[in-house]
Amino acid sequence: MMVARSERLLTLLQTLRRYRRPVTGTVLAEETGVSLRTLYRDIASLQAQGAMIEGEAGIGYVLKPGFMLPPMMFSEEELEALVLGSRWVARAAEPRLANAGADALAKIAAVLPPDMRDMVDSATLFVGRKRQDEDKADVSAIRKAIRLERILELHYGDEQGRISRRRVWPFALGYFEHVRIIMAWCELRQDFRHFRTDRIIDMTIHDTRYPRRRTILLKEWRDTQDTPIEH
Repeated sequence: MMVARSERLLTLLQTLRRYRRPVTGTVLAEETGVSLRTLYRDIASLQAQGAMIEGEAGIGYVLKPGFMLPPMMFSEEELEALVLGSRWVARAAEPRLANAGADALAKIAAVLPPDMRDMVDSATLFVGRKRQDEDKADVSAIRKAIRLERILELHYGDEQGRISRRRVWPFALGYFEHVRIIMAWCELRQDFRHFRTDRIIDMTIHDTRYPRRRTILLKEWRDTQDTPIEH
């Protein structure tokens, strides 16, 4: 079965993205299922469209970071995924992130060919109603603290209404159906803990950067699937 040229070019780009070092044309041709001659033509086409592919025949090719996919590279399912994701963010996230999701989808739609733009406008994938629980804490500030690896000091209320003060190292934020959860290292417990954002009474973001890298904390947390939520 003949594969559409746009789909073939997308497959080649995705294959190149998996390699951080130059990969030979022979390997690329085998992985993408085309002849070596076709591969060289496809690489030339992508380079003409602005893809930062470096290398040459006999040596190998590497895709430099930062190349944005041209709009014709989106498949129907990819567009549906973008629309569904944007609609879910609009329902589940705080206003600032929800607006960012809508803006991102609008930017994508603005540069799509007319037929693909119609697919975005008429997408029939929807999500449920907006969550009812309201956060007292500024969730956008929590996201910023995670990005900057800053210590958060929380006044946190449990199920019984007891309030404790916690200094935590936030490294991830989970958006669930009815609640948002901060994944963090708790200095009091000396262990990983989860904190519901709707139970944060108030919080302070310290200028102090916590002593371990976020990526390391995330990796270690993934090995502890039974981390308890602070009730």
